Amino acid sequence: MAFQIVLNVFIAFIWVLLQNSFTFGDFVIGYVIGFGVLYLLQKILPFEFYFRRLKAVFALLWLFTKELFIANIDMVKIVLSPSFKHKPGIIAVPTNLTKKWEISLISCLISLTPGTLVMDYSLDSKYIYIHNIDIESRKAMIEDIQNKFEKAILEVRK
Repeated sequence: MAFQIVLNVFIAFIWVLLQNSFTFGDFVIGYVIGFGVLYLLQKILPFEFYFRRLKAVFALLWLFTKELFIANIDMVKIVLSPSFKHKPGIIAVPTNLTKKWEISLISCLISLTPGTLVMDYSLDSKYIYIHNIDIESRKAMIEDIQNKFEKAILEVRK
């Protein structure tokens, strides 16, 4: 992926040199042309086109932003409620993530979401132990984490 981005930037610089106009607009046009060239050559080149992975990264960022917003609203409701009706708890979430960076990423994403905190993970990396300030349904929370964050991280890894 990094090689393709560097190649795309190189094509953009070549375009700027050929235009003899060193403006940001010409660089963007060259980058778009380089993007098109790499897209057309994706069948010939021995590696996968980088835009798919880049799109997956942006989808993960969008998912995190959306979940962060929803979690903040939920926390405001909990803090402003006059009674203590929520049920805090710790759950073990099974995970299919195998690489250390994937476990770290999902841990950071979950911990940065208000009301949740990753406490630990099992030695074999099969479970992540999460504390949540309000667990309505353990099964629903596990499915939510697996179907959202874990699935998005696996898309980035592909």
